[in-house]
Amino acid sequence: MTVIDIPGSKSVTARALFLAAAAEGTTSLLRPLVSDDTEGFAEGLTALGYAVRREPDAWHIEGRPAGPGADTAEVYCRDGATTARFLPTLAAAGHGTYRFDASAQMRRRPLAPLTEALRTLGVDLRHGEREGHHPLAVHAHGVKGGVLTLDAGQSSQYLTALLMLGPLTAEGLDITVTDLVSEPYVEITLAMMRSFGAEIRQEGRTYRVAPTGYRARTYGIEPDASTASYFFAAAALEPGRSVTVPGLGTGALQGDLGFVDVLRRMGADVEITDTGTTVRSTGTLRGLTVNMRDISDTMPTLAAIAPFADGPVRIEDVANTRVKECDRLDACAENLRRLGVTVRTGPDWIEIHPGTPTGPAEIATHGDHRIVMSFAVTGLRTPGITFDDPGCVKKTFPDFHRVFDTFVRTP
Repeated sequence: MTVIDIPGSKSVTARALFLAAAAEGTTSLLRPLVSDDTEGFAEGLTALGYAVRREPDAWHIEGRPAGPGADTAEVYCRDGATTARFLPTLAAAGHGTYRFDASAQMRRRPLAPLTEALRTLGVDLRHGEREGHHPLAVHAHGVKGGVLTLDAGQSSQYLTALLMLGPLTAEGLDITVTDLVSEPYVEITLAMMRSFGAEIRQEGRTYRVAPTGYRARTYGIEPDASTASYFFAAAALEPGRSVTVPGLGTGALQGDLGFVDVLRRMGADVEITDTGTTVRSTGTLRGLTVNMRDISDTMPTLAAIAPFADGPVRIEDVANTRVKECDRLDACAENLRRLGVTVRTGPDWIEIHPGTPTGPAEIATHGDHRIVMSFAVTGLRTPGITFDDPGCVKKTFPDFHRVFDTFVRTP
């Protein structure tokens, strides 16, 4: 059995940085993810006037409940969707003028439901070029609060940003959601907000957030479940292999740990304990039809091992993967076809037929870290796979190639 220590969760680290910045007192984040996304978030906080001190295994943030310490700031969000969506929302609770921009990749990704919601709350927010996209400017004068209706069918991050804003408003926030994707990520948000002292009531699709503010604390970051999916998939694929990821067990916050349930349905042996999760190969993978709306970040992982199943693998309700770092649904189909695999796609689904992927082939990554890490798993059974941009894994796991290679070489 191989034990893999997975880096901290990107989703949890980003939320923790927001909550720490908004809290009264100094928060220590233990074992945060150190990657391009999270470093960009931390640098954004620094630009806004928050004090962030980084040590190898802990980041310390001095909270400012009244908002950014700077009156004006220019913030570059890099490729980070959490940075690009959470930081303008945090800045809106302060007083000053804050300008945000992002990479060309992030500029393409949508913001409109979030920015329209902020405007409904009275935030003076202006897009610099294309409406509903970066760049944007926030002319902040605090947020009174109020009642919102939100469509979070493209991204749960819109709802997360507004929920985290709620305790910083003068009167609280009521949000009614008409559509919601990746709901387990919202559960992460609610659990973390409560751990920092927030009070939220949920009544059906309405979230009522009280204007409590936040309290600083020491907070441990659990391993990233989405990142763990590549190692779980590799263990399920390779006969005789098993892998254990400590720190991701029955109490894990992240819904993407549900990926192991998909592997179990395909025939893998899965054990989840209080301290970690183990996946073992049984020597077979069965085809299946699966709805991955709530764990869509792991769709490419499943697509990458799908050709090795004994029947078709159909993944449904993943329309939101088309507005990630790239159109992941089409990117998976494109690369599988390069490998000689039969693939069908629709607006929100992909169906992959059994077949033996054949190399050599260069994977078109579209600058997307998840495409690289997913097809690295395909490469276990397909000699000659290379990537046109292997370094884009820096977004969430800069050391991925070394760690995965070590895993492959470990019996």
